[in-house]
Amino acid sequence: MGQYAWVPTADYIERANVTRLMRRHGIDDYWELVRRSREDIEWFWPAAIEDLGIEFFEPYRQLLDTSAGWRYARWFLGGRINLAHNCVDRHAAGERAGAPAIVWEGEDGDTRTLTYADLDREVGRVAAGLQAAGVSQGEAVGVFLPMVPEAAIAAYACARIGAIYLPIFSGFGAPAVATRLRDAEAKALITADGFLRRGRHVDMKAVADEAVEQAPSVRHVFVYRRFPNRDLRLAGRDVAWDDAFLAGAEPATSVPLDPETPVMIAYTSGTTGKPKGSVHVHGGLLVKMTAEVAYETDVHPGELLYWVTDMGWIMGPWEVIGAHSLGATVLMYEGAPNHPDPGRVWALVERHRVDALGVSPTLIRSLMSAGDDYVTRHDCSSLRVIGSTGEPWNPEPYRWLSEVVGKGRVPIINISGGTEVGACFLGQAPVIPTKSCSLGSPALGMAIDVYDADGHPVRGEVGELVCTKPWPAMTRSFWRDDERYIASYWSRWDDVWVHGDWASIDEDGYWFLHGRSDDTLNIAGKRIGPAEFESAAVEHPAVAECAAIGVPDEVKGTAVWCFCILKPGFEPGDALAAEVADRIAIELGRAFRPAEVRFVEELPKTRSAKILRRAIRAKVVGEDPGDLSSIENPGALEAIEKSLR
Repeated sequence: MGQYAWVPTADYIERANVTRLMRRHGIDDYWELVRRSREDIEWFWPAAIEDLGIEFFEPYRQLLDTSAGWRYARWFLGGRINLAHNCVDRHAAGERAGAPAIVWEGEDGDTRTLTYADLDREVGRVAAGLQAAGVSQGEAVGVFLPMVPEAAIAAYACARIGAIYLPIFSGFGAPAVATRLRDAEAKALITADGFLRRGRHVDMKAVADEAVEQAPSVRHVFVYRRFPNRDLRLAGRDVAWDDAFLAGAEPATSVPLDPETPVMIAYTSGTTGKPKGSVHVHGGLLVKMTAEVAYETDVHPGELLYWVTDMGWIMGPWEVIGAHSLGATVLMYEGAPNHPDPGRVWALVERHRVDALGVSPTLIRSLMSAGDDYVTRHDCSSLRVIGSTGEPWNPEPYRWLSEVVGKGRVPIINISGGTEVGACFLGQAPVIPTKSCSLGSPALGMAIDVYDADGHPVRGEVGELVCTKPWPAMTRSFWRDDERYIASYWSRWDDVWVHGDWASIDEDGYWFLHGRSDDTLNIAGKRIGPAEFESAAVEHPAVAECAAIGVPDEVKGTAVWCFCILKPGFEPGDALAAEVADRIAIELGRAFRPAEVRFVEELPKTRSAKILRRAIRAKVVGEDPGDLSSIENPGALEAIEKSLR
């Protein structure tokens, strides 16, 4: 693709949200904006709030307080704000009242549309019902729902009354749901009777029932009827959605809150032990997510954003909160992105005229293996921006997404952060050229750097991704576990957040990620990330996907095993395995030829399409894999085990 995969046209630059911000402050160059926003965060965040029109009930008197150290930074002191007011109330009371806020499509093709006025009414009903049930400010409400509008409604209802929204991934089993409910001491659970996944009815209520039996703090269970014509068995503490949240009830209004009031506990799986509950607050989460959706994915009022995700992962709240704060529309799709065929995502883009689409590299590798026809039969000309996150890219899937899907005219805005970040560390705007597989620049307002092993900034080589200044959406510790929070991010260097990713910056200032630093492979004294093996493997014409892991080796210290999914028309065998290993050796050098190449039908992944390498490694070496609650396809581990025989 040459030096750049995409170069912005004058139209892209002219209409970009970030161009408006730059002109307000007399800045002509995006890289200058990045520099200034990193060096002067006290200037940038108030500038962004003003530009984005975020409303405080009472203005803050002090932007930032780091008196307890910046690992415990507090933002917008003295102000009063409510996330739900900014995302729902103000639009319902203004010119966007009749504009669509949510467009929903079920896997069976059913559709619904809620305007901002509709959303406001529904949020008010649910908020009033929660209050009537005795849910108070500061109490957690578990939301275990599929991708239906009610998942967003429930989140905003919690925010409106100052309760804490506890999103739970719709694909979890009962033990994982119970763990989160217990840890947060949730007082209520909002769930559904089920949803459709790959043409199959998933009995969500049965999972919820089992989980609640293990979560004694839960007093109420509210059940949304996704399938109103099916029988639903309600137990003593259960109440149907329509009965609990009455249409005629006086709606609850948004409560002015201290910006540091917790709004969400978002759990992320740990390699060992219980999941980590990242605590996010009304002011910081709202400001950061709005800024990213506006400046990076360049979403405007009235445009449609669709991210292939679940409300149980951080990108679900990210797209909903960010888009609604801007007065845009969110597309929520219930089912699998490749059902009934691998063209479902592209059909959704065509049918709903999606402006901004968000995907993961793993999803694209999977869809790419089905061939170009599933894309080209659909009209994807509405796309203006393609976002991506989740893991490092391989060059060939990136090229396919850019050229086959985007026709070379659409930027891929690659972003990266995490649940604890509340949003993103890295991610450019569509006003500068994109480079294949690059994340562009630090996100605005983020003091990101790359450190060597001694804690010194490095350029042109791989090092640890760190952050050296606070940002509004950073987690306010882990829920009731300060010690784990400090150990996870602050134990290496003073006042430096160490994120656990390998990163590098090239000669043009473009940033790249190279995988998790805890996934790093040390082979004969040379450190290398699994993504480099995986990229080399998928260069072979037979390989659709690959997961690389390191296993103990007496000679090299670590030997690499590659687990590959083949494209249609190729048969596994020793000769093909040798070919793939040789291709990797050609790309990386003979010293990095994998010791084993095994073929499997699927790889263990989360619903957001991240490959669980640690689970694969644990299966190979016979170790405890840690928390596997996020895995969507447990059968993939059986396939790994079968390949070892």
